[in-house]
Amino acid sequence: MQTEAMLIQLGYVPNDALIKQLQKIQANTEGYEKIQKHIMDLHDHLKVDDSYVALSNSNDYFKIKIDSSSPEIVEEAHEKIKHFSDKFKVKVNKLENKNTYYILGFNA
Repeated sequence: MQTEAMLIQLGYVPNDALIKQLQKIQANTEGYEKIQKHIMDLHDHLKVDDSYVALSNSNDYFKIKIDSSSPEIVEEAHEKIKHFSDKFKVKVNKLENKNTYYILGFNA
């Protein structure tokens, strides 16, 4: 997938800084080419749960953010992320005491 198209699908307006940031994230995400499509599918599946995949500003990783205030919807989003991680062998790291994950890469 083209870099600009991916940014648009994630809800960003492409510019040079975002393109460079995405390229750094792609290079830092182990096995990125194997999970790229699955990351975009997860983003689409999480939208109904007030959740999304974004570019992290603090680390060179994709971030999964759960923004819902409903405990049921939050739990559903966590289940979708776990399913995504297990099914596609994607290593994720959940931040302690937050509804935020980082996508670290393909876990062979």
